[in-house]
Amino acid sequence: MIELGKTQELVIHRINEHGGFLGEADDSKNVVLLPGRQLPQGAGEGDRIQVFVYRDSKDRLIATVHKPAMELGQIARLKVVSVSKIGAFLDWGLEKDLFLPFKEQTGKIRKNDYCVVKLYIDKSDRLCASMKVYDLMEAPSPYKTGDQVKGVIYQLSETLGALVAVDMRYHGLIPLKELFGEHRVGDLVEARVTRVREDGRLNLSIREKAYRQMDLDAEAVYERIGERGGHLPFTDKAAPMVIEKEFGLSKNAFKRAVGRLLKEKKIQITESGIDLLKQ
Repeated sequence: MIELGKTQELVIHRINEHGGFLGEADDSKNVVLLPGRQLPQGAGEGDRIQVFVYRDSKDRLIATVHKPAMELGQIARLKVVSVSKIGAFLDWGLEKDLFLPFKEQTGKIRKNDYCVVKLYIDKSDRLCASMKVYDLMEAPSPYKTGDQVKGVIYQLSETLGALVAVDMRYHGLIPLKELFGEHRVGDLVEARVTRVREDGRLNLSIREKAYRQMDLDAEAVYERIGERGGHLPFTDKAAPMVIEKEFGLSKNAFKRAVGRLLKEKKIQITESGIDLLKQ
């Protein structure tokens, strides 16, 4: 049986000016077209060939020797090439872009954004994308507390934080308390495992361990004050929202960075804010 959305080995039953007609070895009636321009040079009837089967712009089954970014049961990080009122279209490596219905989106996306999606067959027997990939994440993973991992944010939750597909495979979560600065679905992240939960899911932090992060934060604050002409018009007593907007840091992290800079005699705190000291 020819399977939609999967790579499979099929037999060339006949060839004409349009291309090769492929099917199971014992079934020459149920066939799919492989366009002539994709037929391997010298291919003939009876040859076996690996192809992916999808639908063309007229919703007809068609085969291709090109490999898409994903197949049924897999996920991928794809670029948004266009957005309409009914959904978005994604580049997945084939001539026909992949449709992402509006109802299958878990957040607002725009042209040129990236999103993590899975492939599914809709009620009309068409291949479509869905951002609802939580069910394809696995646990446990091979990682332990303290390990560095790479992943991609596939969903942002106002109550939980950022859901991350670690290695595009394992459950990961950056809790809200660890999520500073601006983040979007599709962002690639490098994180540290802070906890392996009882169910095997990973809690993550995109910040370094405290003593390392303090150095990085202090350097970032120092450079930002320099960019402002050597003066910051507020101190570490400012509102958390002001600090996060300016530096992408929590108030506590900012206070630690300021403390480090004071200890190193790189800044001074005045009534009007924080000034750099000449080195």
